[in-house]
Amino acid sequence: MLEKLGIPYAYDHFAEGESPEPPFVCFLYPRSDNFGADNIVYASASVLDIEVYTDYKDPALEERIEEILTAHELYYEKSEVWIESEKLYEVLYETVV
Repeated sequence: MLEKLGIPYAYDHFAEGESPEPPFVCFLYPRSDNFGADNIVYASASVLDIEVYTDYKDPALEERIEEILTAHELYYEKSEVWIESEKLYEVLYETVV
């Protein structure tokens, strides 16, 4: 999915000193979102976080990401924060897969 964006991406983080220029993406599976029944995991699912880092607000990139998530039928929640120390925007897409 992320290859379609044509920008660098890595699981969790880039190695120190190897971080590319923005925009770039980090993704990770921070926790599970399982459904239980009869004291067992009846259906397992993983939360997928897609963190998009840019040095300026990029609505066109966000739209492309949202189109990709929608094409893969992934419901997502979106949030955004400015990271002052890094001078970067982080747009977070959180979904369950």
